[in-house]
Amino acid sequence: MSKRTVSFASITTSAFGDTSGMTNNTYPFVLQGGSGTQRINVLEIMLGGQSSSTSQPQIIILSRDSTVAVTLGSTSTVDSAAMAATAALAAAPITGNAFSTAPQRLAGNGGHLLVFSFNAYGGAARWLAKDWEEIDLVGNTANLGELSLSAFTGTTSGAIGGHAVYEPF
Repeated sequence: MSKRTVSFASITTSAFGDTSGMTNNTYPFVLQGGSGTQRINVLEIMLGGQSSSTSQPQIIILSRDSTVAVTLGSTSTVDSAAMAATAALAAAPITGNAFSTAPQRLAGNGGHLLVFSFNAYGGAARWLAKDWEEIDLVGNTANLGELSLSAFTGTTSGAIGGHAVYEPF
């Protein structure tokens, strides 16, 4: 298959506790399988601060979700093929940050996969998977078929931008 990116130019984060519904366009993104059997590997996540205030700590968590997002709405993310010659997928993954049913992060054990802590005042965070150490999801149902990237309790609202590189199979 071919690698894809989901990116967001700028959002202002809101903090959410585990198992709380997320507010549209205030979290970076959700990544969900396009079918009940689709497998997706996450290869890279990059986040960068864009705020003009000096103290805006960000605690951003990549997590599995206990409630999956349903019905994509008007989103501020962009999903693109990384290679120009990419063929359309039979079951395209679902990416975005605005849904009629909001995603909910799975609590602690088994849910939280990566934590990015940085200041939205110019700070940056990046994770790059080594070969065979990618984070994956399978299908499109809770708990293994959806990942979300969102701000955790303790985050101060701030502007950030970034992207993820992933590969659907």
